[in-house]
Amino acid sequence: MTDQDRPQIYLLTPAHFDAETFADTLAPVLDAAAIACLRLRFASDDDSEVARAADAVRALAHARDIPLVIDRHLALVERLGLDGVHLTDGSKSVRKCREALGADPIVGTWCGTSRHDGMSAGEAGADYVSFGPVGDTALGAGDKVDPELFSWWSEVIELPIVAEGALTSDLVRAFAPITDFFAFGDEIWRADDPAAALKALDAAIG
Repeated sequence: MTDQDRPQIYLLTPAHFDAETFADTLAPVLDAAAIACLRLRFASDDDSEVARAADAVRALAHARDIPLVIDRHLALVERLGLDGVHLTDGSKSVRKCREALGADPIVGTWCGTSRHDGMSAGEAGADYVSFGPVGDTALGAGDKVDPELFSWWSEVIELPIVAEGALTSDLVRAFAPITDFFAFGDEIWRADDPAAALKALDAAIG
């Protein structure tokens, strides 16, 4: 696998973290491997809490030339100086978000296990689509994405795809030839040493 073919890392923050202290945890993780994009996945609908969380990570990301996107909060992208938005409703909101943000900001979306939804999102202007979960998880309906979707997509569709959800080193090795990005989040944050956990997953990419 050449460097050009090698999938890149798309890092997710924890859904909950202390904005006052998280920077000290995040910095060594951002330096542990090459990060293509960072997603602020903060489980709050309080704009002030989300803003504090964004402030905690934005400077670290931008100092390393890592774009920072935010889950769902389209209205906060420009206000908080972020680089785009990650949607969670498949193709439903992509066109509206693209029209609101313009051509330059990143618009990505989670499409679960639906090939059709992924294709529709691409047609609506998404910069990437995320499929998953790849591994076994108790979240959602319990469905897993079929590896055949990734194989087909990598051969037919140019739009970048992200493998996300319950990834293990074995799954990373299996999906590395057929995905563009791996989204690592809980896989590393639940470890005692998140930076070391990320290095291990990065090594599995090959």
